[in-house]
Amino acid sequence: MPVFSLDPVQTDWCARLRALAVERLRPIADRGEPGAVNRPLIAALGELGLLERLFGAGALELCLLRESLAQGCTEAETALALQGLGAYPLVLAGSGGQRARWLPEVRAGRAVAAFALSEPGAGSDAAALALRAVSDGDGWLLTGEKRWISNAPDADFYTVFARTDAGDGGGGGGGARGVTAFLVPADRPGLTGTPIEMLSPHPIGALAFDSVPVTGDDVLGEVDHGFRVAMTTLNLFRPSVGAFAVGMAQAALDAALEHTAERRAFGGPLSRLQSVAHQIAEMATRTEAARLLVYAAATAYDTGAPDVPRRSAMAKLFATETAQYVVDAAVQLHGARALQRGHPLEHLYREVRAPRIYEGATEVQRTIIARELYGSSHAEREGVR
Repeated sequence: MPVFSLDPVQTDWCARLRALAVERLRPIADRGEPGAVNRPLIAALGELGLLERLFGAGALELCLLRESLAQGCTEAETALALQGLGAYPLVLAGSGGQRARWLPEVRAGRAVAAFALSEPGAGSDAAALALRAVSDGDGWLLTGEKRWISNAPDADFYTVFARTDAGDGGGGGGGARGVTAFLVPADRPGLTGTPIEMLSPHPIGALAFDSVPVTGDDVLGEVDHGFRVAMTTLNLFRPSVGAFAVGMAQAALDAALEHTAERRAFGGPLSRLQSVAHQIAEMATRTEAARLLVYAAATAYDTGAPDVPRRSAMAKLFATETAQYVVDAAVQLHGARALQRGHPLEHLYREVRAPRIYEGATEVQRTIIARELYGSSHAEREGVR
């Protein structure tokens, strides 16, 4: 039975990415304002060719990018991922004019993109969104709110998902029907935003739409079929959220290994204590299992396998929960020093919590997995008959 592993080219590339994150990107991240878009960091990602690589990447390459950067600089990883999430609908469904206007700027790190799906009443249940796109003859007027939008309110453009008014031929009726994706520049009249302070400082905010005008030229894809654009984007990025989590888990594991090998207590290094050694072994095993689940889900996506939703949900679920466990265990092994502001594990401890919620909370992933399993089981029974 063959053993799965990355090939030498991929391994070397990941090592170079980790070095870039520590040596080039982390100093820029450290100079940024907490909770605000770090434009110099995004520009550096463009100058290093990482944004160009991002938009040509398959799911596995995207995972390797995010995992490697996360080990050395979570801020750089997040900046790269948010550019991808915000602009991928443009790659997927944008018109020639839209792509020509925005993609070169995004790839170069000069334009900041944002993915505006979540609302005050539509987070995990994305199909419940209520932002209205009401026909005004020449186009639509967007009215409503978006919340928990990364890169808001400082992005240069937003991929906005709105419910098309039934009166203009949209599906209406709620659910995924009648949703349209729009590319909305940040300077449109009626569009305002406010930042939101989070446990771990991130560029994230709320957007208010007060009759914001959009036209057919702003539509991404087809009218009433925007939910498909949103879900296709999330299906690509969901395994890579797991990769981000694996990168954080590996960073915490590396810190714990180094600390327990050097820290002396009770007459020797901590690593000689069986309870400590067994804890490290458990952390390492869970991290490797999460990594393999993520790689398997990404490979399934790249090869067009039929079970991508289940694999992606499993990878995102297990990797984010594992990262929470590993970071928490690393903090426990370090003791009070890991809770001091500015310690790498203190940073990871705050950073690791959010991925269990965004792009589909842990509970939502379990629902997806169960639905896919029962659906597959039903299909097999029908086939037997």
